[in-house]
Amino acid sequence: MFPELFEIPFIHLTVKSYGLMMVIGFLAAVSLIRHLSRNITLNPQFITNAALYSLIGGVVGARLFYVLHHFEHFKENLGSVFAIWQGGLELLGGVILAITIIIFYLLYHKLPIRRYLDILAIGLMLALVFGRIGCFLNGCCFGKPTELPWAVRFPYNSFAYNSQINANLERNRLDPQLILPKGEYFGFIDKDGNWHTKLYEDLTEQQKIEVTKGKYRCLPVHPTQLYSSAAGAVLCLILYLFWRRSQNAGKILTKPGSTFALMFVVYGITRFFIEFLRDDNPFEFNGLTISQIIGIAMIILGAVLIVIFQKMKPKTPKS
Repeated sequence: MFPELFEIPFIHLTVKSYGLMMVIGFLAAVSLIRHLSRNITLNPQFITNAALYSLIGGVVGARLFYVLHHFEHFKENLGSVFAIWQGGLELLGGVILAITIIIFYLLYHKLPIRRYLDILAIGLMLALVFGRIGCFLNGCCFGKPTELPWAVRFPYNSFAYNSQINANLERNRLDPQLILPKGEYFGFIDKDGNWHTKLYEDLTEQQKIEVTKGKYRCLPVHPTQLYSSAAGAVLCLILYLFWRRSQNAGKILTKPGSTFALMFVVYGITRFFIEFLRDDNPFEFNGLTISQIIGIAMIILGAVLIVIFQKMKPKTPKS
């Protein structure tokens, strides 16, 4: 796990792996979208501008979604809401706001919205590939303990480790998954009964061995971040092939907007099932997480959009 890749000299700011992978994903998505948009517009600046606005909106949306989801951590210090350099982004919130901004941008410039959104859907899945790798490097969005051969162990004091050594009532887990020795061996218990681990450098040499190689190391978990990254790559290819097929008029589901609508369906399905393997999001309703509830809504929305788009006439592209 590498949440911080390196420190910028003189200003002492660290480059976060999650933020860097988001930028790489954004650049890759913009490059792909510009390439696929050659037959839609003669002015690629439209694509670049829309992408820049969506990047800003994506970061704001990802932060806002995280703050709303974990508001209890910000109650005592509302100013920390803006401390985005300390981490705390949720990809789904960023995608929702980014899409909203792009739609308004396209409306303002009277561009063929559905044609752009079809290509945007492909680019979003490509961005997801890199974004989820950033989650893996950051250690967030971790999975449940498993003994599968490809399971991964996150380091001491990581998100997964701190989750395993505490009970989690929000996930109906009454006991810790990893039992630490009694007393203040590795840390302390706060007034709410939550265990806080010491920094790794504050441990004794023997304790360092125990948390890296011994019985007190992190339990192996599903690499759900990599599952999501791989799913993003597969969905990107599926949507691209579907989009290529939609260029041939006359076939079923070839109307503009169909690829964008299909993205909601296939992403909603994959997100819904991957959530069963994750161990970080709290249960919100009948044992479902907020991401699963949103995933169901995305599937329904995608299906509705597919039906609506089939009855709409295509708009002539603007050059």
